[in-house]
Amino acid sequence: MSLDFTPITGAPAELDLLKIWTAGAVAHIRLNRPDKRNAVNDRLVSQLQSAMQQLPSGVRAAVLTGEGAHFCAGLDLSELSERSVAEGILHSRMWHAAMDAIQFGRVPVVAVLHGAVVGGGLEIASSCHIRVAEASAYYGLPEGQRGIFVGGGGSARIPRLVGVATMTDMMLCGRVLDAEDGYRRGVSQYLVADGAGFAKGCELAQRMASNAPLSNFAVMQALPRIADLSQSDGLFVESLMAAIAQGDDAAKERVRAFLDKRAGKVERQ
Repeated sequence: MSLDFTPITGAPAELDLLKIWTAGAVAHIRLNRPDKRNAVNDRLVSQLQSAMQQLPSGVRAAVLTGEGAHFCAGLDLSELSERSVAEGILHSRMWHAAMDAIQFGRVPVVAVLHGAVVGGGLEIASSCHIRVAEASAYYGLPEGQRGIFVGGGGSARIPRLVGVATMTDMMLCGRVLDAEDGYRRGVSQYLVADGAGFAKGCELAQRMASNAPLSNFAVMQALPRIADLSQSDGLFVESLMAAIAQGDDAAKERVRAFLDKRAGKVERQ
């Protein structure tokens, strides 16, 4: 089912490096620096954080895309300035806050990836919950060749997708993964033909928006943290989250609907 998006109003409409629309419970956020291949500067990072924090209360899922031929070609090196160690730490932590606003924000986010998904672009993608790659997508981490290191959360998130060995290869040797290789290694959960990514992203966003809000919250907030705990600690936190979720009125109604045969069963897709 297609969505009828309309431009967002209010403060988010003033974010000039993003385009934002809404359609019911789904928001569409688009990186809007096509002349720079959507390369990331500090203002774009700040605006991404603001956009995630200022989504209307009725929005329950978001789709993130890139304007033009590429999702995001990484850090805008033309705006990279010399920094002291202290300034570099603060700059990295600014990125971390923005990426956390995506991963640990209020709504799940689907990233639709095409063309270059490089450096900071891959860091942004890895902070999203679901990634749909079009056939044109390719992934790189050229920081090793630039004499720098990832600073936007990539070292914490990307190995959880592709493994430490693959990220090491990408950074030390400049290895580039194409869309198929990235799909096999876990960069994306879905791989579609060129031009089909946005429709697939909207389909998935609608599906997520229809979930019980507390269930989405548990998956977004508890699941990644449980994965970082020891098994015994993780199981205890799981018990707490399961009890909280099943005690929610929305969860009780959904279980009753299933038992009364008012809800569909799991089917192969």
